Amino acid sequence: MKSAARFSLILAIGMALGASLSVGTSVLADRAGGNGGTSLPLEELRALSEVFGKVKADYVEEVNDRELLEGAIRGMLTGLDPHSAYLNQDEFKELQVGTTGKFGGLGIEVSMEDGFVKVVSPIDDTPAMRAGVMAGDLIVRLDDTPVKGMSLNDAVKMMRGEPGTKIRLTIVREGVQQPIVLEITRAVIQVRSVRSEMLDGGFGYLRITNFQSATGEDVRKAVSQLKRDNQGGLNGLVLDMRNNPGGVLGAAVSVSDAFLSKGKVVYTEGRARDAALDFNATPGDILDGKPMVVLVNGGSASASEIVAGALQDHQRAVIMGTPTFGKGSVQTIFPMSNDTAVKLTTARYYTPAGRSIQADGIKPDILVEPLQVSRGEPRGNQIKEADLSGHLSNGREAAPKTDAQKQADDEPLASRDYMLNEALNLLKGLHILQAGRAN
Repeated sequence: MKSAARFSLILAIGMALGASLSVGTSVLADRAGGNGGTSLPLEELRALSEVFGKVKADYVEEVNDRELLEGAIRGMLTGLDPHSAYLNQDEFKELQVGTTGKFGGLGIEVSMEDGFVKVVSPIDDTPAMRAGVMAGDLIVRLDDTPVKGMSLNDAVKMMRGEPGTKIRLTIVREGVQQPIVLEITRAVIQVRSVRSEMLDGGFGYLRITNFQSATGEDVRKAVSQLKRDNQGGLNGLVLDMRNNPGGVLGAAVSVSDAFLSKGKVVYTEGRARDAALDFNATPGDILDGKPMVVLVNGGSASASEIVAGALQDHQRAVIMGTPTFGKGSVQTIFPMSNDTAVKLTTARYYTPAGRSIQADGIKPDILVEPLQVSRGEPRGNQIKEADLSGHLSNGREAAPKTDAQKQADDEPLASRDYMLNEALNLLKGLHILQAGRAN
């Protein structure tokens, strides 16, 4: 009798929940301009109720009703795609903390792949990057806990923690036969979104590690400072978005707009009418048309792919590196009434030319694999004019070398960062070509 009563109660709850969901479905269908029905699959709801009752009655340990229902909701969302998820109260708070750019953890952007945690990219100057974690690594064990079967949120929760505490990651890496074990000490992760420096020849270097709400403004400030450092102008710019996991959509639009004077930046399409959005550039190019090279790799995802795709479609920059990650979907956070939230994939990104980024990514104009270059052995003692006794001076005193020049002498850029060196060489060629056309 009790089982029957419980079944009826569960079914009634399911029907009530179904009625409320029907309203939401109807609104969604109307917003999308479709005529989808509002009916719910009663047989499947009945099966859900039966499973719920069976677990309550016969599972080896007593299970809390709230835990069971939360598990059902999680299963509904995680079955959709790797980026949709249910966030309980703690997880929702952690998400809000993470978007501020400061939290305690390792410093990696992750996703799920085949039941394991996949590293999308390590964040610059964090414990994970210093320990040698690489984009594409599969994390199979956290301390002594296997990751297989764990939700992404649970894995992230384990990796985050108090600064100064340690965690051991067991990693499987393509091309390496044995698992790699890394012990990493957690730290306060304060992500610096934009950094810049001058390269030789009047060329600027701009690095975007991720996209936060202020990234667009930070990029404009950084370029203005580079111009001042080079006495009023730049000959060109390398924009480095390697291992950039993405972030805020508005920031990606703002960064693209900074280098474009007109035209579409990106657009989105989804089932809901308000998921279809167009973003367009406004007049003004902060580089004044000077050449650009954009560096990307397999760790460049989401917002960084939007920027690369926009600059590539408008032929504003040469994209160099390796194919990007291919995350071309939009996630929307829907807060719930009980201080939880649903993160739901609601749209896809498209580049100005109509290319979908999803599962395809951005293909570089010039493919450059990461290489390690070492300095060659000198071929004997070559004599130069300056080595001859009593040689004439050139009439100019040699200026003292800067710290950057001394470092370049000690370790050439090609040795420190081969891909950046190739980008700089290309940028120099584009500058010479552009100057020749102007004359």
